[in-house]
Amino acid sequence: MEKAFPILETERLILREATEEDAKDMFVYLSDQLVVKHMGISACETPEEVLGEIEWYKSIYTNGTGIRWGITLKDSGKVIGSCGFLNRNPKHYRSEVGYELSRENWGKGIANEALERVLQFGFEQLGLERVEALIEPKNLSSQKLVERQGFTREGLLRHYEYTNGKFDDLYMYSILKGDL
Repeated sequence: MEKAFPILETERLILREATEEDAKDMFVYLSDQLVVKHMGISACETPEEVLGEIEWYKSIYTNGTGIRWGITLKDSGKVIGSCGFLNRNPKHYRSEVGYELSRENWGKGIANEALERVLQFGFEQLGLERVEALIEPKNLSSQKLVERQGFTREGLLRHYEYTNGKFDDLYMYSILKGDL
């Protein structure tokens, strides 16, 4: 990974490193049960709990296993979600992608705009050949989002993850560099 955290820009968004100063803004959506419902985590109960999520973002960047951008609207600068890569495997030129967005920003095309820019960075700057998205079958909006970006559903991974006291089935979606 690059030493300086890359800043990405779109028409309406700045994607940047999330910092401890963003914990209060991030708490708004990470404490919302509807937002975290399909993320495999429990809703945060205090802004301090968000610091653990920010630390995870820093650790995956430092270790080279991923990069997670805070999604900010250009006009406010507040972090309203995140998007980025995790479980990156440079040897095989692949990574997973993940994202979440505050509920008040759902349905405005923001997640689509952020994901498109992150994918562009992954293919052009990280040299990825394949990007995967693991999505719970009940998360229809996330399925529609990746399908709009050109992802293909490859199959169902039964009891693939154990989170919040239960086994979760996940659809495996992927997009290849040549699909764009």
